[in-house]
Amino acid sequence: RMAAAPPSYCFVAFPPCSKDGLVVFGKNSARPRDEVQEVVYFAAAEHDPGSKVECTYIEIEQVPKTHAVVLSRPSWLWGAEMGANEHGVCVANEAVLTREPASESEALLGMDLVRLGLERGATAKEALDVIVALLEEHGQGGNYYEDGSSCHTFQSAFLIVDRNEAWILETSGKYWAAEKITEGVKCICNQLSLTTKIDAEHPELRNYVKSQGWWNGDSDFNFSEVFSLADDHLACCSGRESLEKQGGDISAQAMIDVLRDKDSGVCVDSESFLTTASIVSVLPQDPSFPCIHYFTGTPDPSRSIFKPFIFVDDVKLVPKVQSPSFGNDDPAKKIPRFQEKPDRRHELYKAHEWARSLLENDQDKGQKLMRIMLDLEKQGLEAMEDILSRTEILDPAEVVDLFYDCVDTELKFFK
Repeated sequence: RMAAAPPSYCFVAFPPCSKDGLVVFGKNSARPRDEVQEVVYFAAAEHDPGSKVECTYIEIEQVPKTHAVVLSRPSWLWGAEMGANEHGVCVANEAVLTREPASESEALLGMDLVRLGLERGATAKEALDVIVALLEEHGQGGNYYEDGSSCHTFQSAFLIVDRNEAWILETSGKYWAAEKITEGVKCICNQLSLTTKIDAEHPELRNYVKSQGWWNGDSDFNFSEVFSLADDHLACCSGRESLEKQGGDISAQAMIDVLRDKDSGVCVDSESFLTTASIVSVLPQDPSFPCIHYFTGTPDPSRSIFKPFIFVDDVKLVPKVQSPSFGNDDPAKKIPRFQEKPDRRHELYKAHEWARSLLENDQDKGQKLMRIMLDLEKQGLEAMEDILSRTEILDPAEVVDLFYDCVDTELKFFK
C-alpha cells in the first residue's frame, strides 16, 4: 500500500561548477495538485525560559533565540518545504520511503524539521545537528498531506546548505547518515542517495542495522543499499546532467531553467502531483555580499516567476502571498483532523489561476502575458546581479520592499 513519495527535486552547485564564487541552491516542491503554498517571513525573536513551540502536530521546547527565516510552505502546516535564514543557511526536505514504514503517530514532520533547523542553526552543520537531535528526542511521524480520509507517512531526507558547504542528511525513523559536500553539483530526490561516503551518522546506526539483520558487517556499509526498499535504489537525478552541462556557469538563471524543465521530469505535472512552489537561492562565498532567495509562491515554475528576497531588518511583509489564517478553528488543528478543507488560496495564487486559464484558452494573449512576466523576472535577476557585482556595501533601505514590490508588480500585470 506504499503510496509513492512525491517526486520533489533539490539541487546545489558549488564553484567551480557555479559562477563567480557563488553557491546556488534550488528546489521544486512536488505536492498534491490542489495544495496551496505560501511564502512567509518570521523575524528573529527571543523566547522566555521554559516556553514551548507548537509545531504541526506536537508541542516541543522552544530555544532562547530563533533566527529570522523566510519559508515556502503548504499553508495548512507549521513547518516548511524549503526556506532560508538570515545567516545564509538554506534547507529543503524530501519525503522518502525506506524499508521501515514511517510512523503514523503524530510527531515532528520532515517539514517541521526544515523550519526548526533554519530557526536554530546559524550554519549548515548547526542546522544538521539541530535536526538530528530533535529527531532523537521527538521522532518523526504523522500525515504529510491535508487528507482526512487516509494517512500518508514518509521518512525524510534533507539538503542543508550554507555559503561554505552542504550536507545531505537521510533518515529512517531516528536513525540517520549524512554526507558533506563542498564542490560540484548534487541533486537529491524522493529516494535515498547516500552510499559509502558517510561523514556523520547516528552513533548506534551500524549496531541497529546489524541487529535487524540488514547488514552483517563484512562488506562496506552502504546506507542506500541497507535502507532502501528492494527495487527502489536507482540513480535519481535527471536534472543534474543539465546543470553539469552548464560548465562553470551555473547561475540563478541556469537553476531556474532546470527547475522549469518538464521534459526531464524535474518540473512535475502529473495526475497526482504538481510542482506547487519553487525556490532558488544564491549564496556568495564572500560574506560581505548578501544572499539572495528567489520564490515563486505559485504552482508550476514554467508558468510562474521567481521573485527576489534579501534579509534586512524590518523587511516589508507580503500579505498577498500569505494564505488566510483560521486560527484554532483550522480543521488541521482540530482532532480528528482534516474533516474539511478550507479555501487556503492567497491573492497571488488566485491571480495565477486566472492567468493559467488564459494560457490554456487564449494562446496569443497567454503567451504575451508570459513574455511580459519573464521580462519582469529578468529585470529582477539583472538588478540582483548588479548588487552582487558592486564594491560598496548594500544599503538595506534599497531592498526592504524588494519582495513586496515584485509581488505587487506581478499582480498589477494580472489585473
